[in-house]
Amino acid sequence: MSETNITVTKKLDELDGRYAELEKQLNDPAITMDSAKLIAISKEQGKIRAVVTKYRGYKKLITEIQQTQAILDDASTEEELKQLAAEDLAGLKEKTKSLFEQIKDSLVMSDDEAVGSVIVEIRAGTGGDEAALFARDLYNMYTHYAEKQKWKVELLDFSTNEIGGFREVIFNVKGLGVWMHLGYEGGGHRVQRVPETETQGRVHTSAVTVAVLPEPEEIDIYINPADVSEFVCRAGGPGGQSVNKINSAVKLEHKPTRITVNMREDKSQHKNRAKAWRLLRSRVYDHYQSIERAKRDKKRKTMIGSGDRSEKIRTYNYPQNRVTDHRINLSIYNLDKIMDGDIENLVAGLIEYDKKLRLESL
Repeated sequence: MSETNITVTKKLDELDGRYAELEKQLNDPAITMDSAKLIAISKEQGKIRAVVTKYRGYKKLITEIQQTQAILDDASTEEELKQLAAEDLAGLKEKTKSLFEQIKDSLVMSDDEAVGSVIVEIRAGTGGDEAALFARDLYNMYTHYAEKQKWKVELLDFSTNEIGGFREVIFNVKGLGVWMHLGYEGGGHRVQRVPETETQGRVHTSAVTVAVLPEPEEIDIYINPADVSEFVCRAGGPGGQSVNKINSAVKLEHKPTRITVNMREDKSQHKNRAKAWRLLRSRVYDHYQSIERAKRDKKRKTMIGSGDRSEKIRTYNYPQNRVTDHRINLSIYNLDKIMDGDIENLVAGLIEYDKKLRLESL
């Protein structure tokens, strides 16, 4: 067994033990009476259930292999039975190898697979109107990809320019595996093309930043309302004249981190407040998670969720019909399909590379 597989097996044994411990806790009457503890324990158990179930199945197969090998090693075993045992052994070994590879994938990606809701923020950077138009194109790319994945998209807030581009757009995506697939999108996206506003036919370079934040449940992070200042004012922007007549826009400021959130898209102050709190929870959660990631990443390599907005992660080159992801040096020459939401090959390449990094760092 390779050194990596030995490390993986040791980690799996630890998870198996933890799962058994959680099962005992769930049968403890003192815990079943405490709903907060019960939810937290159930949630932790749910996160590791799939990988532990697979690992227990793997250990059963190992036992079957040992029993079958014992039949082959027994000198008194009849030849016909030995032939059957040899056939069974080959099949069991192949099945065991395949299952262990699945378990390794689940082990290093299980936390990300468990996150079923993200908030995506797209902002136009350098490039003026052209950057805003490309921010709109990226929004369309992600929403089309979400439709293909059968995920639910909810527009939270946006700000447009005069020609239909997005200065900023914030939206929520919910669905199975959404963080694992979209978590790599955070960073700087650069576009090279002839802008709609260009009369000389010159290629311009513009930039857009994308942030992808896992949306925590309220149990994952508690924000003390006393730590949050709220301001309300009359909203401008997409609501039109009617929205300006009442104080519907909401601004929240989390005093310990100085993170602020503005929400003005809805005419209802109540709805804007609810959306603002969702976004604030995600940003504060991401803030504290990024501190933990920085500590952890000194010890292990991982790519998902780093999402530094200043890091250039991808270039969309229209004259060459090419998209290049600079993190994995992958270029795809079918830009129209990519912009229509067909980003599966890009995502798959990033997932495979990230799995490799994580396994090396176990």
